Amino acid sequence: MKKLLPVVFVLLGTNASTFSQSAKLQTFPLASVKLLESPFKKAQQDDINYILSLDEDRLLAPFLKDAGIKPLKENYGNWESDGLDGHIAGHYLSAVAQMYAATGNKIFLDRMNYMLGWLAKCQAANGNGYVGGIPDSKELWSEVAKGNVGIVYKRWVPWYNIHKLYSGLIDAYLITGNQEAKQILVKLSDWCVTLTSHLTDEQMQQMLAVEHGGMNEVLANVSFITGDQKYMKEAKRFSHRAILNPLLEKKDLLTGLHANTQIPKVIGFMRIAMLDNDKQWADAAAFFWQTVTQNRTVAFGGNSVREHFNPVDDFTPMLESREGPETCNSYNMLKLTKELFLSNPLSKYMDYYERTMYNHILSTQQPNGGFVYFTPIRPNHYKVYSSPQKDFWCCVGTGLENHGKYGELIYAHSSTDLFVNLFVPSVLNWKEKGLTITQQTKFPFAESTTLKFGVNKPQQLRLKFRRPSWINGSEVVMVNGKPIQAAIDEDGYLSISRIWKQGDVVNLRLPMKTVAEELPDKSHWISFVHGPIVLAAATDTTDLKGLQGDGSRWGHIANGKLVSLEEAPLLVIDSISKTQLPVETDTSKLIFSAANIINGERYKDLKLVPFYQVQDTRYVVYWPYTTKEELPLLQKSIKDKEAYKLKLEAATIDMVYPGEQQPEADHHFKGEKTFEGFFREKHFRAGKGWFSYDLRNAGANAGQISFTYYGAERNKQFDVYANEQLIASIDLQGTEGNDFKIRSIDLPASLTSSALITVKFKAREGAELGNIYEVRLLKK
Repeated sequence: MKKLLPVVFVLLGTNASTFSQSAKLQTFPLASVKLLESPFKKAQQDDINYILSLDEDRLLAPFLKDAGIKPLKENYGNWESDGLDGHIAGHYLSAVAQMYAATGNKIFLDRMNYMLGWLAKCQAANGNGYVGGIPDSKELWSEVAKGNVGIVYKRWVPWYNIHKLYSGLIDAYLITGNQEAKQILVKLSDWCVTLTSHLTDEQMQQMLAVEHGGMNEVLANVSFITGDQKYMKEAKRFSHRAILNPLLEKKDLLTGLHANTQIPKVIGFMRIAMLDNDKQWADAAAFFWQTVTQNRTVAFGGNSVREHFNPVDDFTPMLESREGPETCNSYNMLKLTKELFLSNPLSKYMDYYERTMYNHILSTQQPNGGFVYFTPIRPNHYKVYSSPQKDFWCCVGTGLENHGKYGELIYAHSSTDLFVNLFVPSVLNWKEKGLTITQQTKFPFAESTTLKFGVNKPQQLRLKFRRPSWINGSEVVMVNGKPIQAAIDEDGYLSISRIWKQGDVVNLRLPMKTVAEELPDKSHWISFVHGPIVLAAATDTTDLKGLQGDGSRWGHIANGKLVSLEEAPLLVIDSISKTQLPVETDTSKLIFSAANIINGERYKDLKLVPFYQVQDTRYVVYWPYTTKEELPLLQKSIKDKEAYKLKLEAATIDMVYPGEQQPEADHHFKGEKTFEGFFREKHFRAGKGWFSYDLRNAGANAGQISFTYYGAERNKQFDVYANEQLIASIDLQGTEGNDFKIRSIDLPASLTSSALITVKFKAREGAELGNIYEVRLLKK
């Protein structure tokens, strides 16, 4: 069997991409880059406090239970006790390994070693190489091994869950060199290979239709770590062809798909491409990145609405929803961007990385507090933050990691070049070169950065600065106080080649401008961006319901009152091509006023500031705009549309979007002979059997069940049940027009105060269900 060259050394704080065979650049170990005072250093410290507040024994409890060992303490609650038990532990391993490298604080190493010690005991107790926290895992994996891969549809994404542990073990090994982590990892990988060895390719692909994280990525990394090709073969078997094949053909078929299910798959495609020198797979990953960042991404770098890719030509769902871009998506898009950049170091990759790091990642941690799941772009809405001992969402896991690895891509290098990618105060120690560089800057509150060299001996080196896309005019480069003309390379970087000596100083001035950016669909909404910094305005702090997560199943969603879009601050401008811009009123703090273009007096005093500074408040990041002539018509249109929506919202106690992964999981979806689909930009569920959801009757004031269907559907007959009581028989004959309709059904008096109402849709004998797009529990 062909062998890959194994990793025979580990650099503190690095990761697998550093060692890729086809990468043109390498990252520096996290331990080689120390953050200086900045918003990123503050976020790192807040993350440290969050990490240290967690109890490893409670994180380990699902693993001990699964292995038949009495847990030292009880599981955490929330997602850690609701079917996704154990997923945070993998993120935690990555986070403490990264934080040890970033800070050198031994407490993180001790915590990591403690976790690994218990995981090794659990693996030994299981006796087959497996270790995990998934409830009833023996039954699950036994059925998978037999070929009953459909069982994964009935569990909460088990491969996604265990992928987090694989990633944590890989980080623990590559960052700290811990051999126990490697041993657990290899045994767990062997278990995976054995488990799936009798599955056909068709069965594998069927299984991969369920979210499975980046299983192909981690197995490719295991192949490189061990030098054994059997893991690379397994990585390719874990590559989902339904996503890969269209990307190979440069086709964007992403609309309606669960966004964060797909991004890790593509990271895996890229990882395999880098290790296997496969240009086609690399091009597929690059195409995915291009279409997502250019056609599906908002100003601060995030994407998706209610976790799904929205249509490229209609961002209305995202503008109207309380569930905007998901933090996990940006976490994974930055991982993909990093892989692409190291393979093909173009400035466009780092432009996106910078925009997303400053504006989404940095904004999703509450100062001295928790992490954000959804970042709404709906005007006058707000974000919800996790509570350390109560909330264990996926974005808590990625949040633990996000703020400990800011140093990973400030710099990169080849044997002859040093790339300065980000303008973040930091100290780089390039041990192999005997070189230190101190970057001092107040960016983005100043338009310059300074690099000071410390060298053991003079060094011939090409210094490459990213020339950002947002630059206003021309940059100014000075070496030791003297201006020089730096060459602009094809990759978008400024180059300075010379022999560097002790005490050399490089000053770089990068003038910024303020611009208005449309959404990709070119609708009448704009955001304002100064350099790479997205600007937003805090509006008010009324009714911030659930601002801090309370451990409830839906606590990650900002369920406070929706403010009508009619009340959003409206801009009146001549045209987007001649947009009047906010006026900077405090250059040292990046404070702007938009009084010159805001319609009416109510919002004239709003101040625009960097989006990441806007916390614990309702805000505006996207602004509707119109001309003076169109203003009355637009105001009437918004008013008419919003009146009905807000009335329905006010009457809604609970709701679910059938066919959407997380809402269905949140409402304990069950069903037989049913399938999900996508029609006219809406998800639905249908079939020849039945499906059900559990709806919470908070306030014990339910009066009706309503559901949305399509008026032109015909020959569909089904019954609707509430807590097993028949409440309606539906016969759709296509007589209600080519539009979506809502049918409301009164609940029996005996059910109106039930704490939980299970609504079931069941096809009649020999008939089919209609497509159900939305289900609501309404007040009396």
